[in-house]
Amino acid sequence: MEYLGILSSVVLLIWLALRGVNIIFASILCSLVVIVTNGLPIGQALSDYYTFGPLGAFTFAGKFFILFMAGAIFGKVMGESHAAASIALALIRRLGSHRALLITTLACALLTYGGVVVFVVIFAMYPLGLKLLQEANIPKRLFAGAIALGAGTFTLTALPGTPSIHNVISATALGTDLFAGFWEGIAGGALMLIAGLWYLERERKIAIARGEGFVPGPNDKITNPDNHDYPHWVLSSIPLIIVLSCIIAPRILSGLTIFEGENLPSILKFAISQPIIWPSLSLLIGSVAAVIIFSNIRRNTLKVMGEGTHDSIFPLINTAAVIGFGGVVSHTEGFAQFSAWILNVDMPPLLSMFVSVSLASAITGSSSGGLQIFMQTMAPRYLEMGIDVETLHRITTMASGGFDSLPHCGAIVATLAITGMTHKEAYKDVGIITVVIPVITTLLLIFAIS
Repeated sequence: MEYLGILSSVVLLIWLALRGVNIIFASILCSLVVIVTNGLPIGQALSDYYTFGPLGAFTFAGKFFILFMAGAIFGKVMGESHAAASIALALIRRLGSHRALLITTLACALLTYGGVVVFVVIFAMYPLGLKLLQEANIPKRLFAGAIALGAGTFTLTALPGTPSIHNVISATALGTDLFAGFWEGIAGGALMLIAGLWYLERERKIAIARGEGFVPGPNDKITNPDNHDYPHWVLSSIPLIIVLSCIIAPRILSGLTIFEGENLPSILKFAISQPIIWPSLSLLIGSVAAVIIFSNIRRNTLKVMGEGTHDSIFPLINTAAVIGFGGVVSHTEGFAQFSAWILNVDMPPLLSMFVSVSLASAITGSSSGGLQIFMQTMAPRYLEMGIDVETLHRITTMASGGFDSLPHCGAIVATLAITGMTHKEAYKDVGIITVVIPVITTLLLIFAIS
């Protein structure tokens, strides 16, 4: 009954998401299925596990609220000032409109590998991406796929050195560094990028052949360059450069020999120790810089920033609701029994490890959540089996970024909410990019190592 309850709740949540049912209602309904079938105390499950536990909805919302708000404000300011459109047009003039998906992918990859949180990347890229899509006449569903490829695949789990939360979780739990499994990470990252770009380009050509083009959503505001004076692209880039510099500079400066040990200035210590607040402050600094630079939004500064704050609430709550569902599942006896069972299944250790991480991430709808559960409960047993610690670091990190991205994944929900698309419209492309390609890549690496 426990296993059936967990499985049926995940299937139900995916089905409801694909049907367009409100994800908050769907997550609570599916949490109740888990609670009833697993005999959890309903009061504690709803008030603690779902809401305020380690993977609780409001734990997540409280932790990331400032980040979502700052990201939405920055995106709104860059959009309303026409700065994002100016940058997009400059890129198109130099690289060609047909390369809009490549531009989006590489820009997102640069941001995430530099340490920018995925949600910030989505907010920062969306206003710029709208103009790219309009000029190239590319369907929005492929833009969502390009964001997912650049921000949620190879730079998040595969490339060695990335400061992503996934890489940090593995390094902290195993005592390795962020470059562990270097060549496996390089090979996996390259495969994900090449396969993803091939798929997006193939879909772009198919879309052209059948006359499918860009259709803006009801909340998408795209101005006509013939009717407005756009700022120069160099000027438009300054706020974005300020944001990236503020985020990346502390990591670079802290590595200088003059700042070793106790010589590290307090502001650098603060920046490095605050993976959420520091990027949020950086985004707000960039927003203020944009207001100073662009005169066309100065009169309505508070109104524009207020609208940005309002725009952040819906994606945040939707994402948090799905995380809360994972919080309920992680407290069930069925999940604990699964963890024990998978360790004793007769299969190669690396393949067993892949299945363990993948299912934990799939059930919780969170790669970081699934990876954290695996590291806390199962990783020591796999090390006892003789698996090299660096291989375990890289393979488990990559495996966590596959089946986590099923339709109920918080990051997927946030991406679709921010871009104003439904699962029915965009999930096929996003799913192939974030589930199919990473899973195949990780399995290929496992078989190559074995």
